[in-house]
Amino acid sequence: MPTDVRWPFPACHSTSRSWALASKLTLGGVGVVSKIWAEWLNRTTVYNREALYKAVEERPANQPLVTISNHHSCIDEPVVWGVLKWRHLVTKNELMRWTLGASDVCFAKEWHSKFFSLGRVVPVVRGEGVYQKSMDFILEKLNAGSWVHMFPEGRVNATHEFIRLKWGVGRLIADCKVTPIVLPLWHMGMDDVLPNKSPYIPLVGKKVTLVIGRQLEFSETLSKLRQTKTPMEIRKEVTDQIQEEFRKLKEQTESLHLLTTAV
Repeated sequence: MPTDVRWPFPACHSTSRSWALASKLTLGGVGVVSKIWAEWLNRTTVYNREALYKAVEERPANQPLVTISNHHSCIDEPVVWGVLKWRHLVTKNELMRWTLGASDVCFAKEWHSKFFSLGRVVPVVRGEGVYQKSMDFILEKLNAGSWVHMFPEGRVNATHEFIRLKWGVGRLIADCKVTPIVLPLWHMGMDDVLPNKSPYIPLVGKKVTLVIGRQLEFSETLSKLRQTKTPMEIRKEVTDQIQEEFRKLKEQTESLHLLTTAV
């Protein structure tokens, strides 16, 4: 990796009791803060919340879950997960998501690297493509039946423009041994909670709207694509379908956010 920090996950992290305990405490602490910030200090309205709960805690043990969302502020992750149940965040946080974080931002210092890795954030290197070490690591988690959250825009989209999604999410979905549940989310107002400008201080009393979309099914699509398409064509097609769903979800969330703000 092109940073001075070594790969943060020990080879035994999945079986090490000490690493698991440290991770559980980190996830729990961050989860409590996220819950307070999302639902106590700010006003978060969630639509179709039960679909997220069901995907997180009721899917079969070997069934991977991929959630995907827009990225409007650095506080999106982890504060958006403050809408989960307390048990997801604290007592049963072994169910919590894995996600990717920019190596040059979240892993530039040793203590940053330790904190984010214990919080299940995996360093991704911009420009190294869909087959880099972090993507292989995340795919292993999916193949073990874990939950992975992706920001397929690939960066904080401060202007809210509708941008082309990165193909990494298509690669993960296409290469899973078991086709994952794919659940799109769209939110508005997170960049009011943490504006994308100095002094970068989280605010309170802001309105946030989160819409959980419909579950996307890719099993039949992938079965057909694998008969005639290359891996690149497959991940592009999967990403294109997500892009179209994002377009609809964005419009729906913006309308709901304006409506609830007006009220």
